[in-house]
Amino acid sequence: MKTVIIFVLLGAVLGAVAASVVVPPTLSWYNEAGFLSQSGQAGQVQALVNIPQVIRYATSRLLRGQLIGSAIGAATFLVIGIVVASKGRRRPAQNPAAARPAV
Repeated sequence: MKTVIIFVLLGAVLGAVAASVVVPPTLSWYNEAGFLSQSGQAGQVQALVNIPQVIRYATSRLLRGQLIGSAIGAATFLVIGIVVASKGRRRPAQNPAAARPAV
């Protein structure tokens, strides 16, 4: 049981770390402003933004991504932990006749 819990916690931490690496580039790519194709005018879209709202949006998405990454990592390492723990418990079967002392 201890081994399984250690594996689950390790998986949750590794999942959060992986999400911290993957989510920010994904967020910036997904929210990148497009280009206008107006007649005679080309350039990037200019927009006025509400900075506190943008910060709340970005941090909430990052935290959600980390939560999802942690859950996936914990579930994956739960399975690995169960497999490792079950292999550690398997012992060769003893011969019942050999286990009894001779009378």
